[in-house]
Amino acid sequence: MDFHTAPLPPLFISHGSPMTALEPREAGAFMQRLGPALVSAFGRPRAILALSAHTLARQPTLLAALQHQAVYDFGGFPAALSALRYDAPGAPELATQVQALLEGAGLPVQRAEAGGLDHGIWTPLRYMFPDADIPVLPLAWVPSWTPAQLVALGAALAPLAAQGVLIVGTGSVTHNLRLVYAGGQPPVDAPEIAESAQFRAWVQAQAAAPDWPALHDYCARAPHAALMHPTDEHWLPFYPAAGAGGSGHPGLRLHDSITYGCLGMDSYAFGAEAPRLLRALAG
Repeated sequence: MDFHTAPLPPLFISHGSPMTALEPREAGAFMQRLGPALVSAFGRPRAILALSAHTLARQPTLLAALQHQAVYDFGGFPAALSALRYDAPGAPELATQVQALLEGAGLPVQRAEAGGLDHGIWTPLRYMFPDADIPVLPLAWVPSWTPAQLVALGAALAPLAAQGVLIVGTGSVTHNLRLVYAGGQPPVDAPEIAESAQFRAWVQAQAAAPDWPALHDYCARAPHAALMHPTDEHWLPFYPAAGAGGSGHPGLRLHDSITYGCLGMDSYAFGAEAPRLLRALAG
């Protein structure tokens, strides 16, 4: 297959509830358009490097299996959800390259000849590239690292974007399940609560500025940060994606929507090529 080697914009994608895989709504429709837009603007990625809120480790760890399968890392959902498959090839050669980049940057890294794509990875990829024929390399990351450390991790990975590798962080721009389930689960199309809207608007404004010091200090500066992220593993994948795009560039919001009134489904692109992707989506 032919691959385009023009730099690809790193992405942060809000994957939302596991039910996104069965009930795409606005975010799923966006993901369905995102894959073709990427291919039309930049060519088919040669591989995908994925950092998900659900694949974590005590130090960065590459899952370098030859083959992956979907991991059903959830419970209490319809049986149809666990019948969905995404059996993408692995990327062991890319793992060797990533290991060299991280070690060259003085960052710790381990390699495991293991596979599996959590729902934060296979849900968006199933919409973006439904044939599951692009090699995927999950990178388990450290949830106790600061935003600055995660930006540095992404910066170490930046050369890959110029070589046809799509770098994707997945999580949720707002994520507080206690708000979803307190008093009974609201309808998926419930109106957005004010605190969620204010946090999402703040992120968009700081990313567009760009004001990276403010984003690094989001716990203190963002409105309702603790409410929107009582634990922050779903937000932190934003930072390695941003770091891979380079701090001199703004982060552009590609999509925004809400589910259950408080789970934000926003997605961002980073780097010099982000405006090109935005134009491809608009076209």
